[in-house]
Amino acid sequence: MQGSRELKKQKLQVRGCKKAFCCSCRLSVSSSDEGESLNSNRFATISSVAHAMVQEKLDQMIRERREARHEEKRKARRDGTKFVLMVAAEKSTYDPREDFRRSMTEMIAANRIYETKDLRSLLNYYVSMNSVEYRGLILEVFHEVCTYMFLKCKYHS
Repeated sequence: MQGSRELKKQKLQVRGCKKAFCCSCRLSVSSSDEGESLNSNRFATISSVAHAMVQEKLDQMIRERREARHEEKRKARRDGTKFVLMVAAEKSTYDPREDFRRSMTEMIAANRIYETKDLRSLLNYYVSMNSVEYRGLILEVFHEVCTYMFLKCKYHS
């Protein structure tokens, strides 16, 4: 048994180990000049292999981090999209200004619309669903409602 191990070690030393980290190859540190010159090429090879492995792992971690950030951004965009169901109803009124004001205030508060793009969408909805004669009034009332709701909150915060 002992003889077969010795024979195996001699064969590995003669032809060199093809596996970088097999169980037969052991690194040893020697203070003698003889051992140092013999193992210096092996240390350089193992060092470059270790460096390449560390570099590959770092690259993989960077790629995973970038992918995670990209996924978070996509999820935030997807989660940030609001779907608001609005139903238009034909209505005759004596005070369209007050009706628009009440309706807009209710829509903004009930759907928690605070983002600029969502407010624009709401305004576009009111403009597109009502006749041309009310567009000026809708713009005025929308400005009043937004000024009241959002500037009031800034001053009282």
